[in-house]
Amino acid sequence: MGIIKDRFKEKADLVAADIKALLKEHGDKVIGEVTLSQIYQGMRGITALVTETSLLDAQDGIRFRGYSIPELREKLPKIPGGTEPLPEGLFYLMLVGTLPSDEDVNHLSSVWQRRSHVPNHVFATIEALPVSTHPMTQFVVAIMSLQTESQFSKRYAKGMSKKDYWEAVFDDTMDLIARLPRIAAYIYRRKYKNGEHIQPNGLLDWSGNFAHMMGFEEEGFHELMRLYMTIHADHEGGNVSAHTTHLVGSALSDPYLCFAAGMNGLAGPLHGLANQEVIKWIYEMRESIGTDIPSKAQIEDYVKKTLSEGKVVPCTNRMEYLRGRTAGVGIYCKNKKPLAKCGCTQRCAAGPLWHGGV
Repeated sequence: MGIIKDRFKEKADLVAADIKALLKEHGDKVIGEVTLSQIYQGMRGITALVTETSLLDAQDGIRFRGYSIPELREKLPKIPGGTEPLPEGLFYLMLVGTLPSDEDVNHLSSVWQRRSHVPNHVFATIEALPVSTHPMTQFVVAIMSLQTESQFSKRYAKGMSKKDYWEAVFDDTMDLIARLPRIAAYIYRRKYKNGEHIQPNGLLDWSGNFAHMMGFEEEGFHELMRLYMTIHADHEGGNVSAHTTHLVGSALSDPYLCFAAGMNGLAGPLHGLANQEVIKWIYEMRESIGTDIPSKAQIEDYVKKTLSEGKVVPCTNRMEYLRGRTAGVGIYCKNKKPLAKCGCTQRCAAGPLWHGGV
């Protein structure tokens, strides 16, 4: 089946046996109570699913399979001479449960490269939209048009056995991950670079190739993108987008349909759009205050003003090793660790916004 798929199958079979035994012995155990207010207020605090790939703590940040971000930056494979981890390595860790070797990561990079072809009709579908269309809308439309390539959908229509569902889902997922950088970069260049597109470079890793197709050739930016993709690779299972993919998948919808649904959730201002809202809020604050470098007191007053008007102060998350849960997940910036302890060395053109804004 393939090295990665074989290892995943071996791991999945063991986990499935453990879960079966757990449910047989403890299936009737009560794990909590649910109040009426929790039901009416968005299921807040209700234990609803199990996720093992990552654990998010409002104080300590996020851990992937037990490893913190600083630990992953140290332990995961990098490109020769590089300083930041390759997201292929984190994907392997989440999928198999063990740290990968350099050979494992190189293999995964080559697999995604071979699977990365995007059919022409996907680009034609994107081009049918006005250029003014929000990038996330274009992204979701492109993913939906890519659903024509779903192996799960085709095999299910032919009468696939239940025991083979996982394999078709695995193949769709690998294909989708491989193709997403090409689609995202195409939309970026279409909207912000006058449609002057850049072809993929098959010699680069997944993140490096994404940066290349966006038009950034500086190695520092490639390293930034590798770190960014690594630390954003997973976010527990209870946020809007992750929960949505689980929910849609329960209907046996293929991974393309599930991912598109999740991206629609991510596009909301109380979830992924918060990144854009943070930048917008900072620009509005600077314009209102009349300075590009406001003082701490001025920022505090503007925050209070925003809240007094019944508005939300947007907040992003991972750029400070998750000082708290981002909008759409529930908790705003609790961890008071100074930025100096973050450990990030990249600054690039992002400047202070690299660390989540103010």
